Amino acid sequence: MAAVSLGRPTAEEYGGPFAGYVERVPEERIMDQLTQQLDETVGLLRPLDEATANTAHAPYTWTIKEVIGHLTDCERVFAYRALRAARGDTTPLAGFDENEYARHATFTSFPHAGLVDEFQHVRQATIDLFRHLDDAAWLRRVTATGATLSVRAWAYVIVGHTRHHLEILKRRLGQR
Repeated sequence: MAAVSLGRPTAEEYGGPFAGYVERVPEERIMDQLTQQLDETVGLLRPLDEATANTAHAPYTWTIKEVIGHLTDCERVFAYRALRAARGDTTPLAGFDENEYARHATFTSFPHAGLVDEFQHVRQATIDLFRHLDDAAWLRRVTATGATLSVRAWAYVIVGHTRHHLEILKRRLGQR
């Protein structure tokens, strides 16, 4: 797990639609952030009841359950991209439309606790993926949605994307 010492990705390791997510994460030790954010996310979401989890707060159109599903879907996609790069597969990857994913998912029909569990399991799998990479793997790159990112940058994208949505959820729930 020497990658913890690699630090933040350089500007050449990310860009395009993902730059904002990477820039949301100033911390150097991304493995610590992945683990701490798992605890923070589960701690925020687990106590919510079904009625609250099924609520969409204006101006947002997704319920909290749909946001949890979105976070889980995106984590899977971003981790897959990191895996492809880590294993040396440089085949360019297409983007995806998160709104179409949400439209075709039925997150509101599942128990809230199950969605939180699923996010927790997916994040733990992401942590395990990154934990077993050597330094060379962290620096490999793949192009997705027209931007070329290193594995290290994908880890930052995952944390930054979740951080973005946690900030919105906290506002929706009246927390700071």
